Amino acid sequence: MPTERVREDIRTFLTSRRARITPQQAGLPDFGGRRQVSGLRRSEVAQLAAISVEYYTRLERGNVGGVSEEILDALVGALHLDDVERAHLAALFRAANAPHRAAERDGGASHVRDSVQQVLDAMTGAVAFVRNAHLDVLATNRLARVLYEEALDTGEQPPNLARFVFLDPRARRFYRDWDGIAHDAVGSLRAESARTPGNTELADLVDDLATLSPEFAKGWDAHDVEYYRSGRQRFHHPAVGDLDLDYDALEIPADPGLTIVTYTLASTSPYAPAFRALRHHTATVTRP
Repeated sequence: MPTERVREDIRTFLTSRRARITPQQAGLPDFGGRRQVSGLRRSEVAQLAAISVEYYTRLERGNVGGVSEEILDALVGALHLDDVERAHLAALFRAANAPHRAAERDGGASHVRDSVQQVLDAMTGAVAFVRNAHLDVLATNRLARVLYEEALDTGEQPPNLARFVFLDPRARRFYRDWDGIAHDAVGSLRAESARTPGNTELADLVDDLATLSPEFAKGWDAHDVEYYRSGRQRFHHPAVGDLDLDYDALEIPADPGLTIVTYTLASTSPYAPAFRALRHHTATVTRP
């Protein structure tokens, strides 16, 4: 595992988190004068976490051997990290302390069991597909093939949603909140890179996207992390028009790294006619 890369990720993540917090937000007194850094100083983070400046400096340099849960929680409080960011920082600490250990799971898994495909096919009233942690789409039901027809229309197999978002101009029309889905895609890949730091396939994907998309590169450098779990996504389908659908991401315990993503329509949604039209289109679509 590239230990130096993990240490650099720890350094940039911690510095980016303290740069976004002002002393006022942290509840520290403002003595006026000109500050040389944006956000909090190292000494202020150390004060808030109740550790020495020397120790915090070591942590920020990636020297995190023997870090306890108490220290982790102290950093979480000092830097105002949310649950996703806490999990990300903990994953980085684990990776730095176990450079010899293989990745705990195969985030780039590519095999979908027949029984999982049958589950997808049984979901006739919902959009459903299986993706891995690299955002490759590995299996779909009929409604998913209709909704995502442009994203699946690619010469590369399996189709990758991050490549579609950042490299295909059709994505900016398809996702009505393109900025939001772009942020979530980068954050999801950033979180996965900490969980599987030795994953060369993921590293190659990130390098390609950063080279070909300035927006991806900017988002990657921001070190924001996201878990794609539930919410609402706003689409514009070329055949049926606008659709607002509720999504849920359901991990498959028997297949580490694989997730079933479903999109459903709220019972009172004004987009019911468009969703009915989408279902009518399924008769013309076959499984790839």
